[in-house]
Amino acid sequence: MFRSVIFAILFYLVSAIMCIVYLPFFVAPRIVFATVSTSWMIVMLFIIRYVLGIKYVIKGAEHRPDGPVIYAAKHQSAWDVIAFKVLVSDCAYVLKRELYRIPLWGWYVWRCGMIGVDRDGGGAALKAMVKSSIEVLKAGRSIVIFPQGTRTPTGADRPYLPGIAALYGRANTTVVPVALNSGLFWPRRQFQKFPGTITVEFLPPIPPGLKRREFMKTLEERIETATRRLEAEAQGDAPHTPVDNTVESSG
Repeated sequence: MFRSVIFAILFYLVSAIMCIVYLPFFVAPRIVFATVSTSWMIVMLFIIRYVLGIKYVIKGAEHRPDGPVIYAAKHQSAWDVIAFKVLVSDCAYVLKRELYRIPLWGWYVWRCGMIGVDRDGGGAALKAMVKSSIEVLKAGRSIVIFPQGTRTPTGADRPYLPGIAALYGRANTTVVPVALNSGLFWPRRQFQKFPGTITVEFLPPIPPGLKRREFMKTLEERIETATRRLEAEAQGDAPHTPVDNTVESSG
């Protein structure tokens, strides 16, 4: 618990300081601001590593192509949002538009060129998300989307939402599924975090052109199967959390 308290203090203190430091860069071109603001994620991962004792490894790095693609990732904790901006260079998250309202931090999220979605907007919001995502891909940037729409605790089932299928069909581009087990060490809606090693695994890409139902089945099977395996493999490293079901390292 002591580690988690120290982390919380450092998280808000460092975030406040860096938000002020970034102010002069707000009027710079988007790519400049996005590059500079990535330092927040890098610093946070450093603090997470050396204060919380949570490091990470990447598997399946060979499945990350050079060009822009859609990364459809499992989402178990806030760690995921911090890490993917570092793991996928200059990517655009698909996220809830309400985050833009957070003073300074939310403005910076918007300035980095993220894709905000009105979760109560229905079909119109879905069409707007797809349109914005296609523009981002055409600009040479990859997209990170969490197809279940929100954080899902380890061992829990949550449906895959239609947004990823609509984006896949309209964008006509490759989707790279991503599995992880971050929820074992950074549980959803819990203050206390636990030391250990998070594994992020990039899975074989799904090429464009599949029928909607076939795509959704393939995506869910790949992510869920790999996630259950990663959770099971980490049980010895995270005994506090029950599980139902070429490597790069952070150090």
